[in-house]
Amino acid sequence: MEPIGKEEKIACVIGDRSTSDVDVRLRTQEGRDDWLYCHSEILVKNCKYFADRLSENWPTCQILDSRNCVDVYCQELNFDYHVAVELGCPQIVTACVNYLEAVTWEEAEEDEILKIVPRMGLQAEPILARLQPVNQSAIVNIFVSALRFATSSPPPQMNDLKSSAQEQLEYMLTEDDDAPLLTADDNIKLEILSKLEIMREFVVYWFDASDKIVKVLEQGSSTTEVIEIKLRAIEVTSKVLEAIGYGTVILPTAKRLQVLKVWLPFVRVTKPLIDSVTMNCENAMLLKLDGEMWQSLESTFVSIILALPSGDQAEVLTEWLDNEYMQYPDLTEAFEVWCYRSKVAKRRLSLLEDEHAMTNSF
Repeated sequence: MEPIGKEEKIACVIGDRSTSDVDVRLRTQEGRDDWLYCHSEILVKNCKYFADRLSENWPTCQILDSRNCVDVYCQELNFDYHVAVELGCPQIVTACVNYLEAVTWEEAEEDEILKIVPRMGLQAEPILARLQPVNQSAIVNIFVSALRFATSSPPPQMNDLKSSAQEQLEYMLTEDDDAPLLTADDNIKLEILSKLEIMREFVVYWFDASDKIVKVLEQGSSTTEVIEIKLRAIEVTSKVLEAIGYGTVILPTAKRLQVLKVWLPFVRVTKPLIDSVTMNCENAMLLKLDGEMWQSLESTFVSIILALPSGDQAEVLTEWLDNEYMQYPDLTEAFEVWCYRSKVAKRRLSLLEDEHAMTNSF
């Protein structure tokens, strides 16, 4: 029996014109035809449409060649849209559902899935479950968890994760082409406000103590222990500057400028010292600060500078250009933006003066 089974399997290969007994012509509205060479035994067994079409009860079954050549009309230009459910092929539907439910989708594919899947019947409902709106309580839970992480102080190697969490929090609350993912209720507001209040108090405390902290650290020796203390101070300061630079804690202009004048020179001189000791010290691991942390701190300096009045920006950038330690933090981005905005400011002022003059003339 086994050899016979193999022979039958070989004899029933779709597309084998020499053994097929049914020619299926797929037709579109554009008149494009595709021919498939099939076997009636397999079609009848697995597809209701062909079981009916090739039966003796079909109205045109007695017409010459009507059972040997079957036209299938596709409403869509793409044959992929002529889904198996329309032809009554449950095995194909099942295979499609299982596959789509198990794999990830690109955003562009979701519209196509929403168009096709409902036509596949109840069997396809597991696919649509992934596209249903999320329960509101689940949204609140993930928001609160993300907020706690975004306002925490994770290890340096987790800074990218923290930044991502902060970005997603903003996105969840932002109204763009779509409505915000959630509206802050009393519990969420309480969670946010408590975090912000704690951070605000800490930033104010650190600001008030910054002058004294820097003076004490600058008087210290160059021993490994002292350099490590300086490093830890920079780590804390980076958190404070991040809160200031990205608007988590609002400080007046004068205080933001003062923060830069205190910590920018300290960080600028201390980083080369830390780098030097890290390369030559046996306890280098104790002094290692993640490279992404330095990059994040540099970006924060740039953000704070660009939020200052243009005159204050010019003061900070002039000091940077005159300094021998200008390599870090690299303020090139702030310098480029300042140059561009300064040129644009003149043009805008000229336009405003022209508009004002035209208004007065009327």
